[in-house]
Amino acid sequence: MRERDVIAWDGTKIRTWQVPGEGTPVLLCPGVGSGPESWPSLTGREGLLSWYMRGTMGSDRPVDERNISLDDHVSDAIAALDDAGVERCVVMGWSMGVTIAAELALRHPERVAGLLLVAGAPGDSFDAMLPLVPRNVRRVVGLTGAKLLQQAGPVLDRVLHHLPVTDATTFLLRHSGVIKPSSDPKAVTHAVSRFLQHDWRWYFTLALALGATPRQDLSPIVCPVTLLAGRDDVLATTESMSGPVGSLPQARLRVLPCSHYLPLEAPEVVSDELDLLLDRVHAVDFATSGRS
Repeated sequence: MRERDVIAWDGTKIRTWQVPGEGTPVLLCPGVGSGPESWPSLTGREGLLSWYMRGTMGSDRPVDERNISLDDHVSDAIAALDDAGVERCVVMGWSMGVTIAAELALRHPERVAGLLLVAGAPGDSFDAMLPLVPRNVRRVVGLTGAKLLQQAGPVLDRVLHHLPVTDATTFLLRHSGVIKPSSDPKAVTHAVSRFLQHDWRWYFTLALALGATPRQDLSPIVCPVTLLAGRDDVLATTESMSGPVGSLPQARLRVLPCSHYLPLEAPEVVSDELDLLLDRVHAVDFATSGRS
């Protein structure tokens, strides 16, 4: 994997990462604070391109800490594409990265050939959480919880930064309901070890800013779209994902027996669905090219 730094519109240094090679370019819009460790089936896939969100994992925190809106994340995605010389590609998103991927397709349809949306709602993320909580209070509960965790950031840092990630820790995590036992223990260990080192006040600041995005109207999107939802996901319900794409002409929904961490629990499915989406994109491009 190769990492490069690009300079965003406001002068912030954004670190991108790419799997070098001749593979078909695919842009991955990350979930808050996530990196390549969250995608064990794709980290060897040539052409995969992504970046680290502002203030995480090698990307600088903006001087003006208000510059973490959806506009800024979309601009960072375009900067990553431009730096890599990619004019048009399939775009993936996971968790709150689904909001970024969807907005990229809405604002720059000429750059997005297809969408793979994984375990995330397009906007209004806090309303999409907590399926067992009554619908009319989900947003309030989610926002309140995130704000409390933001305030507790320094305490979380002292605890989580020194938490040993051992086989026992991973076993407990995989059997706690947070991540399902179907996940590979080594992949979980690798992902969790880096994830725990976040500045947790900043992590929840990012989540609150991006989560404030209203539910997106995806009706203008005409490219092929695939949604992968986790049946037991408490952070993005299947309803919150399927509703906005129900009327799209080329949408495919697949519900898996997974949690929010679907890329770790069903990595082969993610890879297979990406291949299928690339085939669909190729078929659409061929059909609209005027060739016979």
